[in-house]
Amino acid sequence: MTRFVYLSPEWTEEGRRRVEAKLTPETLHHVTSSMTNLYRNCPDGKDRYFHVAFEDGKLVGFETGEGEGPKAEFRIIADYSTFAQITRGELGAVKALTSRKLTLRGNMAKALRLAPLVDKLNKVLATIPTEF
Repeated sequence: MTRFVYLSPEWTEEGRRRVEAKLTPETLHHVTSSMTNLYRNCPDGKDRYFHVAFEDGKLVGFETGEGEGPKAEFRIIADYSTFAQITRGELGAVKALTSRKLTLRGNMAKALRLAPLVDKLNKVLATIPTEF
């Protein structure tokens, strides 16, 4: 079985494919929002990002790269290891936010309301055979 290196272009493409196949506008309650996760302390010493955006529940943005990434409604900052736990499904979005493992830039009340949808996204990403 092919394993994808976390945040690599191949992982990103596989993630986009799976999210488009598994998460419908209905599943996501026709949400319109965007999020950029900023990864600190990555294994290679670089800062990285993961950006995802939905309009009316449809995936319109899904990318990874080096640096700060695109502007988004929510900007979430944490260590690589914390985001890896979330992506593997070992740590939920609400718990990560309320335990201060994540730094959130954006409306906290709205972020907590959207957290169950983020968990749905992470459950899909957790199905990717990934090398962290």
